[in-house]
Amino acid sequence: MTGIRKVLAAVFVGLALTVTAAAPAAAQAAQAAQAAQAAQATQWAQAAQAARAARADKLKLTVAGDGAQGVTIQASYADGRRLEQVVRLVLTATGPDGQRVGPVQLEPQPEGHGFYSSGPVLSTGTWKVTVNSPAPLQSKATATVQAKAAQSPPAAEPVAVTRPVDGGAGTGWWPFAAAGLVLVAAAMGVAMLFGRRRTD
Repeated sequence: MTGIRKVLAAVFVGLALTVTAAAPAAAQAAQAAQAAQAAQATQWAQAAQAARAARADKLKLTVAGDGAQGVTIQASYADGRRLEQVVRLVLTATGPDGQRVGPVQLEPQPEGHGFYSSGPVLSTGTWKVTVNSPAPLQSKATATVQAKAAQSPPAAEPVAVTRPVDGGAGTGWWPFAAAGLVLVAAAMGVAMLFGRRRTD
């Protein structure tokens, strides 16, 4: 019995020593795994932040015709924020019969933030227009634009001037003439009436 107890005690001591020796290694392995997960999470966060920054710094350019012979451009950030700063936009265009326009430097217009206009640079016809923005806000947009001849305002229709018939200064004498005739007739009637009485 004493021998069995000694053997069992030796086994328990061996197990305890094994567990004690293995515990630091397991703890170190767990710490290493946690550190690796944290490093990976940090890398993912940095990559996501870099992607957001890249999207935020990229321009969205909307190109359209102005209804005549020019082009309008609305520039904003790709995430929808409006553009507060002035950027350098350059326009090139290819039109009917291989005509080319540009490069044309576009100037911001007072109509709104990020609004640019080329003015009348295209002739009548269908044009393929490309607008570029250099770094750091690099972007490019292409659109097909239908240029039309500038419409002149409609000519004013002539206004007919009508003159009143027998109007103006001549209209005033008829009433006076009629009144004068009435007075003359009345005076003659009175004179005739008194003349008869005297003869009687």
